[in-house]
Amino acid sequence: VQLVESGGGLVQAGGSLRLSCAASGFTSVDDYAIGWFRQAPRKEREGVSCISSSDGSAYYADSVKGRFTISNDNAKNTVYLQMNNLKPEDTAVYYCAADYLRVGVLRPQAILEYNYWGQGTQVTVSS
Repeated sequence: VQLVESGGGLVQAGGSLRLSCAASGFTSVDDYAIGWFRQAPRKEREGVSCISSSDGSAYYADSVKGRFTISNDNAKNTVYLQMNNLKPEDTAVYYCAADYLRVGVLRPQAILEYNYWGQGTQVTVSS
């Protein structure tokens, strides 16, 4: 399984960005979860959101609820993270991660449940 993120950049507070995560290696019969995580300088990696490929169930960390939206395009094996009303505290390297769907993986905090990771994309929000 390989994951490639894109879409990061520099934006002013209140602005928007859309991150993409293109996944390869899953077969058409696989059910999997893709999560977005972020790590700010000198902070631990934290979960942001995750989604199921089978039914599109989505989950969010409290810090991004109402501002971020995760979605998937199964035909393209791509997951998107639409980030609106960005704040300086959203500044971080954002990673997408994936693993096969199973109990416990569909939680934003389930960092240890994901075995496949992308290289990360930088998001910087200026005040």
